[in-house]
Amino acid sequence: MTRYLPTILLLLLANVFMTLAWYGHLKFKEYSWGQSLNLFHFILISWGIAFFEYCIQVPANRMGFIGINGPYTLIQLKIIQEVITLIVFFAFAFIAFKQETFRLNHFISAICLVFAVYFAFKK
Repeated sequence: MTRYLPTILLLLLANVFMTLAWYGHLKFKEYSWGQSLNLFHFILISWGIAFFEYCIQVPANRMGFIGINGPYTLIQLKIIQEVITLIVFFAFAFIAFKQETFRLNHFISAICLVFAVYFAFKK
């Protein structure tokens, strides 16, 4: 089986965990159990979530890296990861934070990332 799609799927899953670790705690104060937590608690919870991100991200990068018989160069892996990060973040922001709006400048920046992917893979 090729490593193209499994690498991307693992990067996608890893980014779901990382987005939750980085931004999920911003919603905790809305729940009764989260109102008594302090910054240290939020850090510990985020680290706990990020642990699972690393358990997925590291194998994804190893599987995908051309130096370990994968299909992608290091730069290509990073560009793919950044685009996936923004896709996951946009979905999270619009689902969890309903007050966020998608504006023209967001669309233009997303198009620039598509071009970044194109140029990263251009020979």
